[in-house]
Amino acid sequence: MPEKTYDVAIIGSGIGGSTLACVLARQGLSVIVFEGGAHPRFTIGESMILETSEVMRALAEFYDVPELAYYSSENFYPLIGPGHGVKRHFSFLHHVAGEKQDPRRALQAVIPKLPYGHEIHIHRQDADYFLTSVAISYGATVHQATPVRSVAVDSEGVTLTTDRGAFRAGYLVDAGGMRSLLADQLGWRHNNLRAHSRTVFTHMIDVPCYNTVGLSREAYGFPFPLSQGTLHHIFHGGWLWVIPFNNHPDATNPLCSVGLQLDPRIHPPRPDVPPEREFFDFIARYPDLAAQLATARPVRAWTRLDRLQYGSARVVGDRFALLAHAVGFIDPLYSKGLYVTHMSILVLADLLLKAKQTGDYSAAAFQPLEALTLRYIDMHDRLVANSYKSWSHPKLWAVYSVNWLVGAYLEYLKLTITRLRARDRADYFAKLGELRMVGGGFAPFQRLQERIDCALEKVDPRDEADVDRTVAEIRAAFGDFPWLSEPFLNLLDGRKNHLPNNKLAKQLFNRRNGFLGDAEYRAHFFGDADLGQLAWAGWRDLRRYSRARVAGGRRRSVV
Repeated sequence: MPEKTYDVAIIGSGIGGSTLACVLARQGLSVIVFEGGAHPRFTIGESMILETSEVMRALAEFYDVPELAYYSSENFYPLIGPGHGVKRHFSFLHHVAGEKQDPRRALQAVIPKLPYGHEIHIHRQDADYFLTSVAISYGATVHQATPVRSVAVDSEGVTLTTDRGAFRAGYLVDAGGMRSLLADQLGWRHNNLRAHSRTVFTHMIDVPCYNTVGLSREAYGFPFPLSQGTLHHIFHGGWLWVIPFNNHPDATNPLCSVGLQLDPRIHPPRPDVPPEREFFDFIARYPDLAAQLATARPVRAWTRLDRLQYGSARVVGDRFALLAHAVGFIDPLYSKGLYVTHMSILVLADLLLKAKQTGDYSAAAFQPLEALTLRYIDMHDRLVANSYKSWSHPKLWAVYSVNWLVGAYLEYLKLTITRLRARDRADYFAKLGELRMVGGGFAPFQRLQERIDCALEKVDPRDEADVDRTVAEIRAAFGDFPWLSEPFLNLLDGRKNHLPNNKLAKQLFNRRNGFLGDAEYRAHFFGDADLGQLAWAGWRDLRRYSRARVAGGRRRSVV
């Protein structure tokens, strides 16, 4: 038997495993991490969203690991370097095979600059390597190029067998993603999910801004060029991501991440041809996609997967847990994967610290992690499946996109205001309540979303009359939700094709559907906090996370 027993062993040192190792080591636990490969290593999951950035700030503050906020904003370029891209928006262009893109079928969801700065596209091989190094600096032991061959769990802990020998820990976290050793060993893995997509992706160079080969930014009426954010080309049965790292004046990274997702029931796989040929043969059907990538060149081998979706029947057992992507994955759409990962870490770290005090490492003690993870994955699955279906008719996407946006906004609002109001980590979890990945746990939104999803799941996109009835039904559902603010109403009614760049507008102060809202909405998101208290807390955050403060601060005194 090994001479030393660690508090926690972690399989995998991607962004999830390394972040968890940082937190636990910083909080005084003995941690050992096993990485089957070696850093730096290629991986995807590069687009940040507001929810992920906010949870990164919560992790940094409540666990005293300031480095965990470094990838939450462009303001941290002085610390992480300009090899990461900037993300000022989420944009969607709807395409029809054989036709030029119609500018009336375009959406730009602008990301607010205040108070944290715009978000980033993470060059993951740099970020994962950095966070692994930070974990080591806090005291974690990391073994790279050391795959775990087998795991044996008993009432006192876990024994992990590797080519370097056997290691012992009181608890095991499997952060091994789709190749989770525990999920396979226990027979928990399944593919019983609504969404169904396959993928072909790589990193490329010489990918131009879409606005230079298609319509200009001015023609769309967008606040930002399409290259300054995450671009989604959507069409019947799939979508294509374009995520550049070279899209700001200080950029030093010429790469652009490009990936094609297709529903194989609509676009069957072509295993008889190389993935690169399949990719370019497919995009040739869409003139503007072909034009954007006509001069692009891959810099690494293409990856092709027959199906992206997988799940797990369980998340925790006595003395072990699966972390986020080891439990399941749906689709890169909406970039929710990193949010699921970081929210799981936030919960799991708290449970592990409590277990260290109580000695209770049972599955029952870690049930909150299982409930949250399965809830998030189920919600993401439904959101993705219905989004794919909505792209079959632009009228459906026009209304369903508002459902996605409102859900994301309310989730971000709940996360941010809760952190600003919380006295400590325990108070944060108490105020946060039961989230479902979208909607911020607000019951009226959950009812709205259920109505919209049920309507979309029943519609036949090929039947124009049925589409019109469904669109009317969804609009009526939004009409019964009194807290829909003006920017979302403008999208729903077709008056705008983007969210405003300047969020500090007078409609924020409307008593009914402004920022604070009223009645049940105000009580759920803001509690007893008034505008003055929130403004002061926001001003403190503005200073804490400003580029000037970051650039002038020392490595571990930023937050």
